[in-house]
Amino acid sequence: MAGLLERCRILMSSVHTGRRPLRHRADPEPERERRARTGDAHGPPHGPAEPRRPAPGLRSFAAQAFAVQMVMLLVLIVAAGAVLVLETRNNSLADARHRTRSVAESFASAPGTAQALDSRDPTAILQPRAEETRKRTGVAFVVVYRPDGIRLTHPDPALIGKHVIGPYKQAAEGRPFTEVITASHGPAVDSIVPVFRPDGSVAGVVDVAITLGTVNTTVERQLPVLLGGVGGALVLATCGSAWASRRLRRQTHGLGHVELTRMYEHHDAVLHSVREGVLVLSGEGRLLLANDEARRLLDLPADAEGRRIADLGLEPRVAGLLSSGRVASDEVLLAGDRLLIVNTRLTDLAGGPAGSVTTLRDTTEVRALSGRVEEAQERLRLLYDAGVRLGTTLDVVRTAEELAEVAVPRFADLVTVELLDPVLRGDEPTDTADMRRTVILGDSLDPPVFPVGGRITWMPGTPMAAALETGHAVLEADLGTARDWRVQNPETAARILDHGIRSLIAVPMRARGVLLGLADFWRTDRRSPFEDDDLSLAEELVARAAVSVDNARRYTHAHGVAVSLQRSLLPRGRPEQDAMEVAHRYLPAQAGVGGDWFDVIPLPGARVALVVGDVVGHGLHAAATMGRLRTAVLNFSALDLPPDEILVHLDELVTRIDQDRAAEAETDTVTGATCLYAIYDPAGGRCTVASAGHPGPALVRPDGAVLFPEVPASPPLGLAAGLPVETAELDPAEGSLLVLYTDGLVEDRDRDIGTGLALLRDALAGRPDRSPEETCRAVIDAVLPPRPSDDVALLVARTRLLDPADVVEWDVPRDTASVAPVRAACARQLDAWGLEEVGFETELMLSELVTNAIRYGSEPIHVRLLRDRDLICEVSDGSSTSPHPRRAALTDEGGRGLFLVAQLARRWGTRYTPHGKVIWTEQPLHGGAARPGGDLGDLLLDQWDDEAL
Repeated sequence: MAGLLERCRILMSSVHTGRRPLRHRADPEPERERRARTGDAHGPPHGPAEPRRPAPGLRSFAAQAFAVQMVMLLVLIVAAGAVLVLETRNNSLADARHRTRSVAESFASAPGTAQALDSRDPTAILQPRAEETRKRTGVAFVVVYRPDGIRLTHPDPALIGKHVIGPYKQAAEGRPFTEVITASHGPAVDSIVPVFRPDGSVAGVVDVAITLGTVNTTVERQLPVLLGGVGGALVLATCGSAWASRRLRRQTHGLGHVELTRMYEHHDAVLHSVREGVLVLSGEGRLLLANDEARRLLDLPADAEGRRIADLGLEPRVAGLLSSGRVASDEVLLAGDRLLIVNTRLTDLAGGPAGSVTTLRDTTEVRALSGRVEEAQERLRLLYDAGVRLGTTLDVVRTAEELAEVAVPRFADLVTVELLDPVLRGDEPTDTADMRRTVILGDSLDPPVFPVGGRITWMPGTPMAAALETGHAVLEADLGTARDWRVQNPETAARILDHGIRSLIAVPMRARGVLLGLADFWRTDRRSPFEDDDLSLAEELVARAAVSVDNARRYTHAHGVAVSLQRSLLPRGRPEQDAMEVAHRYLPAQAGVGGDWFDVIPLPGARVALVVGDVVGHGLHAAATMGRLRTAVLNFSALDLPPDEILVHLDELVTRIDQDRAAEAETDTVTGATCLYAIYDPAGGRCTVASAGHPGPALVRPDGAVLFPEVPASPPLGLAAGLPVETAELDPAEGSLLVLYTDGLVEDRDRDIGTGLALLRDALAGRPDRSPEETCRAVIDAVLPPRPSDDVALLVARTRLLDPADVVEWDVPRDTASVAPVRAACARQLDAWGLEEVGFETELMLSELVTNAIRYGSEPIHVRLLRDRDLICEVSDGSSTSPHPRRAALTDEGGRGLFLVAQLARRWGTRYTPHGKVIWTEQPLHGGAARPGGDLGDLLLDQWDDEAL
């Protein structure tokens, strides 16, 4: 811009002096002939034209230019020569480094070098080789020395056996290096390389050097060639510059630099070739010159030049600026329907004539282009926001809502999304046109479209049906003229039009080539209708949403399968038992099903076991592992083992599972599980608890106080490495609540376990009268995180005690004569309980068990009768030997007692205690169960055959 204004200022100067700018001419001869014909004052009117001599200024200018060129060439050539010399020197030095390094490494790795260093006389072997190598390669020396620095070879034999002076320890440690040193013969390039034995240790060091004098000799040999090249380049450059200057003078026909400048600023090249309007005004406000672009922009008349600005009929603001005589920079003015940027400069600032030069630039197209750029940028921002906001959750409906939230109101005034029913359930979509309206989002509260949840089948001919059929977006710019669209539901279509909705884009939602649903974008008459350019943007938005919807659908399917598996492996109901009133909850995590489980297991002796566990990890693998552990717990519980032994067996099982998966090269191993196992005995009110890496229980006393009893900590299952498990003994009062839970209830990524336990304490405190079911509900409402990241298992049990009248105990001396009194006492107690019909069977089983304890057990011997859902008979002694039923031979006098017990009792078994064992039996209170062997008399007679009788 500044150059253009300067050229216009010079042009205006020529206009004021009355001289026309020179036009381009290749030869000045026509000008001299014109002067001869017209009698110009600058030449004789009739005489012959003399050849024009170069102006004196041109000669001095040419000489100066030639001198400057020569100085510049000389400097460049000298610099290039110096660079070549330095480059040659550096290349020679690099070659010396490479040469010494190669010789040293070759000598060090040569066959026999390492063996020679370990021989008795390494010098005798290596000295000839080193001298031969030095002479053959032309290096200064090849020296071999031990790691401690004692020379073994040297060109001067007197130095053999002497200690090396200089750095060598780095090479002795196995790291070669190259450096420039100062030797006895002057500076040299020295490479030191270690010699390795086959085992990798350093046997010695090889030192190879070459003096810099040898390197400089190579450079000096090349220096004449380089200097000759520099001199030749200087001569060629001088001749070339002289030839160029001579040719320039000949081609310009002796014109001076002033005339050449004026020719360069010719007004045809400056004024009529640029895309800017140029106006030259005099100091009186008259238009002296206007180029074609200025005439077009301002609609100037043909005779505008020479007239005053005020008489040209311009816009007032434009005319005022041009007539003001002030400087203007990038002022924006409106001229008709054009938006102009105006710049004005004065021409008398450097002693020129009074006046001004004005340039005009049309920005109308730039403004329109800027609008399109802004629109494109807005679309890019919309796509960027869609990429950030879509798919933030793995929920199908929420992902569809996110699509609507991105599009409203930046792209559409109303968005509706319909999805196939299988997609909403997480199943693989089917090829059907039946959809369900999933999302409605618009700038109005009650848009007149089909409601959410309704099933929609699009009729043929509608834009939606066309989009589903073609697989591409369909634009309906004016819904008022679309008749097929109204066929679907004329009343709804009329309400939509009355609402002001005028334009629609229907886009099928596809992922992996499978149809998932349909997205509809609507615009009202408050904004411009959709255009063809909007189709690609709508398709891109829906394509991104479709990927997220499909991912959410897949996750929903996998999550549903895992939840189904998890729930199928958990208890379906509550087992029949009277020791506790139990309620439970299981809530899978939203991010994925885990391996949490719980169990309530009735045990012999009216006892009950409470189990809560958690497998590390999520998904089907964790759920399947949970099922295996729960099954193992049930099997171990059937053996009537104490809690610590059950956890030890579970630890071995988890370790074996991990080993099996590691052997199968599976990456998703269990890597541990936690478990809390508690056994409650309602007869004494004692609860025995053991934990393997699991949070301890909470105990709510009848007065409402909440305690977290200390349970000895043990490592999680699979990580205990055979460590013993300790137990804790609790004595909860009748009516207390035992609360067992997994860590997902009290711990989350947004809060620590201390905060969760405090919330649990607050939820349990102060309401001891609540039932276990109400307690579960209150705990879940108060403690559960809004979006739990882990499964939650909760088990609440209210303790009960057996009525003392339902428990009878006797101590039995170790004497067979004591069997009859115990049997009689048992009969009396059964009569008192009203259980006469099972009296004989119970007496028979009790006498057999007591007799076995007296004969094969040890003291103390104890008998206990419990009346619960069943009649329970327990005989304990101090021996840990377990009896086994067998069929006695014909000649055996005994051996038939346990067989009778097994036939008469509904269940029987052995439970080991720290002080011995307990043999127990269970039978119906009123003898309702049928015996497998038939009548009792027949059962007794079956023990002998006819001969024996």
